Amino acid sequence: MAEHTTQEELDQAFMAKAYALALQAEQLDEIPVGAIVVADNKIIGEGFNQSIMQHDPSAHAEMIAIRQAGKVLSNYRMLDCTLYVTLEPCPMCAGLLVHSRIKRVVFATTDEKTGSAGSVFDLTNNSKLNHQIDVTSGVMAQECSALLSRFFKRRRQEKKAEKQAKKIANSTINNSDH
Repeated sequence: MAEHTTQEELDQAFMAKAYALALQAEQLDEIPVGAIVVADNKIIGEGFNQSIMQHDPSAHAEMIAIRQAGKVLSNYRMLDCTLYVTLEPCPMCAGLLVHSRIKRVVFATTDEKTGSAGSVFDLTNNSKLNHQIDVTSGVMAQECSALLSRFFKRRRQEKKAEKQAKKIANSTINNSDH
């Protein structure tokens, strides 16, 4: 990245990369969340949600990106790293970020159900914990929010169509019994 690039421009550029990962997740029918870990303006870890594919509730984008970054750094501490993620971290991921000592988290859109970086809970800045994280939110919020909304709308329509198809199949079976 250029030398006179502002933090805001860097945040936009890195969030765009996280968004591209979220699109990959969506292509695989995963909840479209992407994350990257950055150190010295270089991506050292990346991931997207894989919980459905891997049958693993811990396979969140942040978890995958942090694991990768730890291997790159040969360290379980991310002292001077920033995590960019398209959705506010859940309690599990926020706990991971505290334990990894990540310096900064930048997220796009809030999670009004399980968000743990300020909306529902704030594990990232809890004075009772041994580490607090600098949090920036709202970077590419509209794009990331729209992606999630489209995904869940499509999933609801698919579930509804599935239910309808089962209902029709069952009524056909029941009618043929008579």
